Amino acid sequence: MENIRPRLKFGNKVEEVKLRKRHSQLYSKKDDSPLKDGGTQTLFCVVFRLINCFLVQTSFVPDEYWQSLEVSHRMVFKYPFVTYGYMTWEWKAGIRGFVYPLLFASIYKILHFINYDSVHLLIWLPRVFQALLAAFADVKFFFLIRTLERREVATWTFFCHLCSWFSWFCCTRTLTNSMETTITCLALFYYPLPGSKTHSSKKYLSLVALAIVVRPTALIVWFPLLMYHFWKEENKLRLITHKCIPIGAVAVVMSTLIDCIFYDKWTMVQFNFLKFNIFYSVADFYGSHPWHWYFTQGFAVIIGPHLPLFLHGCSIAFKRYKILLAAVVWTLVVYSLLPHKEFRFIYPVLPFCIIFSGISLANLKAWRRAAAFFLLVSNLAAALYTGLIHQRGTLDVMTRLQTLCDVSNISSPPQTDVLFLMPCHSTPFYSHVHCPMKMRFLECPPDLGEEGYVDEADRFYNDPLHWLRTSFPYKSSLPTHLVLFDVLEKEISLFLQGNNFVRTAEMFHTHFPEGRVGGSVFIYERH
Repeated sequence: MENIRPRLKFGNKVEEVKLRKRHSQLYSKKDDSPLKDGGTQTLFCVVFRLINCFLVQTSFVPDEYWQSLEVSHRMVFKYPFVTYGYMTWEWKAGIRGFVYPLLFASIYKILHFINYDSVHLLIWLPRVFQALLAAFADVKFFFLIRTLERREVATWTFFCHLCSWFSWFCCTRTLTNSMETTITCLALFYYPLPGSKTHSSKKYLSLVALAIVVRPTALIVWFPLLMYHFWKEENKLRLITHKCIPIGAVAVVMSTLIDCIFYDKWTMVQFNFLKFNIFYSVADFYGSHPWHWYFTQGFAVIIGPHLPLFLHGCSIAFKRYKILLAAVVWTLVVYSLLPHKEFRFIYPVLPFCIIFSGISLANLKAWRRAAAFFLLVSNLAAALYTGLIHQRGTLDVMTRLQTLCDVSNISSPPQTDVLFLMPCHSTPFYSHVHCPMKMRFLECPPDLGEEGYVDEADRFYNDPLHWLRTSFPYKSSLPTHLVLFDVLEKEISLFLQGNNFVRTAEMFHTHFPEGRVGGSVFIYERH
């Protein structure tokens, strides 16, 4: 027994090895949970997206202003002499929600309250706000991949994410598509992906509901993901009754309440959106493309130089992330069934594609550095060109028009009268001059069933001289300034010369003029 006891005591001391085990757990926890040490990544993303914000000085699509900033400006600022703002037909028909413009209206209201509502702050603060949200989504995206994959894969995936020229071009713009993509990134962080350690059904469902409120078409992207979660969930009834229904009900009630307040009548935006787009097919009015456009052009453009890596990554990580790939394919197929197509519509699936690209780049050996260098250079060239050069004239002209405002005389309306002879909604409006001078453009609401309907813009371009002469029969009714693309100048040269209009400014717009959109923007002033 005496000989056995020391052995037993020695054996009992083996329990002290638990210290090594706990040390090992701490070490493993630190390695597997990078969320607590994200200060560097957060600071980097904030600085990166702020630089991104100020290096995007071009226009993309009219909705960037007309479905956000113009609405916000009209909500906050009033002026007794003119209608200080313009609401497009979508707002008159009640198919747009006020939740997204309300964010920027809040910023405008604060600026107005503290008497700092300068036009530069009105233009850039919403962009900065959008950039900060994008930076927050970037951080969450990195941490998500870090919890799913080893550090090397997470690093290269994050590199691919920041390299994307289309994200650079879009993410800081005041587009509902940009907000939808940002919210999608945040929701993906909490989505129960295979191996995810950060999933939370309540958080991701709340974010999905918010994305759908901002843009109802977000449901297209999330439909396969929601079905996958429902299929994998063990307690399906609890998921529906305790999470889906309450969160969905709160989202619908809150958005409807906000819309009813600002529309000043009972309005169900989601129902109106479906009614106009399905029964009236109003989107077709703004152009249509062949069914294969997203597969042959659209998707290749938004993913850009990442495309080979994406295809390679699909072959490597198909089994693990098949639900993300299914969401990408599903979104492309559904949008392909709709006649009207735009690049921005499929922007929310880009983060899904980046995951496959990052896995591909991390698995390359001999060609990794060369591929990364090509990715960086090619995306940088596209990002800088589209952000600083392509389609900048329609914003530069608004900067020039700001100089026509006489802010010193607020007792009477400014005498300036500007007419935009351009395709409708080519430029921003009052949100980019913040001055109650008279401005007018060629309107183009869609055909909602009126027989023989032709919008004002088409009537003008069918015979510009006739339209001008009939619209302004007397010189006293002429505007003081005309804004037009260079391609229109020859057609209306007789009108310009006969009414003493002189070109006072020319701004470069694009190297690729097309149709009614010219390479330069001209300002003519009547003398």
